[in-house]
Amino acid sequence: MTKANNGTLLVEAATAPRFWRDETLPFVEARSVQDGRKVSYGKHTHDTFSIGAITGGRSTYLNGQSSEQVGAGTVVVMNPEETHACNPIGDQPWAYRMLYVDAAWLTDLQHDLGFSQNLGYRGFSTRAVNEPALHTDLNKLYTVLTDPNEDHLRKHSAAVTFFSEAHRTLNPVPKPAREANQKVVRAAEYIRENCTQALRLEDICAAAELSASHLIRAFKEHYGMTPHAYLINRRIEYSRSQLKRGRAIADVAIEAGFSDQAHLQRAFRQLVAATPGQYRSGI
Repeated sequence: MTKANNGTLLVEAATAPRFWRDETLPFVEARSVQDGRKVSYGKHTHDTFSIGAITGGRSTYLNGQSSEQVGAGTVVVMNPEETHACNPIGDQPWAYRMLYVDAAWLTDLQHDLGFSQNLGYRGFSTRAVNEPALHTDLNKLYTVLTDPNEDHLRKHSAAVTFFSEAHRTLNPVPKPAREANQKVVRAAEYIRENCTQALRLEDICAAAELSASHLIRAFKEHYGMTPHAYLINRRIEYSRSQLKRGRAIADVAIEAGFSDQAHLQRAFRQLVAATPGQYRSGI
């Protein structure tokens, strides 16, 4: 096995996920799986915008209230904070490449492309599309980004070019306001801001000014998961940010609010479909 260093990839079995990061391009991260029949996700969210190319096999793709089967040639799209999961069908092998892009970077690009400066990130209504050119270009970008011999300028330019063109294909529109009231949004903000703490249900209810029964029902309606599941998602996102820095898994586990390293391992595998060690090292 070759150790990953400064944006290079490690060599491992086809079933293992591969992660790519480069400190000179902190706004984008990549992941690939060559044989995902054993890769299973629980419903989860990301702070980032996510876009992926399915390169082999078929899977079930859940995004919000919709569920569909997708296969090789499909590009899947997830806006930040959208609850989603993508899992293999039966024991069929499937393969994919994903890019995770910082929402603030993408918002700045949208402004450069002429979208109103008064608007924040503009979400995409497209969730899955069979567009050969987009699929090909996404794979080309992945190849450029993960090539250790390519320089920073080429990689950065390729990312800007791809996402500029992707906006024309995916046609972003202002995300419609969700029906859930602002109290539920306040509850989510409270969880995000305090996710490493030991939160009690009554604390979240107080922050949102909602009863426990109303909070749980409305939260699940709005975010597709319970407040507790959302808390675990936030802790995993926090853990990812710390593991990228190469920090010790045991230290990250305790700091993120998990009871111990084993607790982090279980939750991480469920939501990231990889171990914390694989994620930290790049495979």
